Amino acid sequence: MELLIRNGKPQVAARRRGEISIAGFTLIELLIVMSIIVILISVAIPLYQKSILRTRETVLHNNLMVLRTVIDEYTYDKQKAPQALQDLVQEGYLREVPQDPMTGNNTSWRIVMEDANQSVSQTEPGIFDVHSISDKIGLDGTRYSDW
Repeated sequence: MELLIRNGKPQVAARRRGEISIAGFTLIELLIVMSIIVILISVAIPLYQKSILRTRETVLHNNLMVLRTVIDEYTYDKQKAPQALQDLVQEGYLREVPQDPMTGNNTSWRIVMEDANQSVSQTEPGIFDVHSISDKIGLDGTRYSDW
C-alpha cells in the first residue's frame, strides 16, 4: 500500500475495486475560492482608493490652514503682507512652503493678492489668500481650488 500525506499526517490510501484515493482539491473548489478572493479584492480596492483621497484632502485642509495662519501672522508682525510665499520661509515663519497634495509640488499654489485700496500697506499689496490650483472635485462636491 502506498502512503499519502493529508493534513500533515501520513495515511494509507484505501483501495476499493482497484482505485487509488488521491488527496487534493477539485476544480470546482478552486474556482469557488478564487471567485471569493476576486470579490473581496473588488470591494477592497475602491475603499482603499477613497481612504487615500480622504487623506490627501485632510492634508490639503491642514496645509491651507497653516499657510493662511502664517500669512496673517506675517502681516500682523511686519505691518505688510508677504509678496511671495518664499518670504514666509526667509523670515522664519515656515521651514518650507507646504506641498499641495493634489498637484504634488509646493510651487503650484494659486495666490490671491489683496486689493491695493484695502491692503495694510497701501503702497505694496501682498498675498491675501492661498488656494490649490487643482481643478479636481473633492468628496464633498466642491472644487479644491475653492477651498
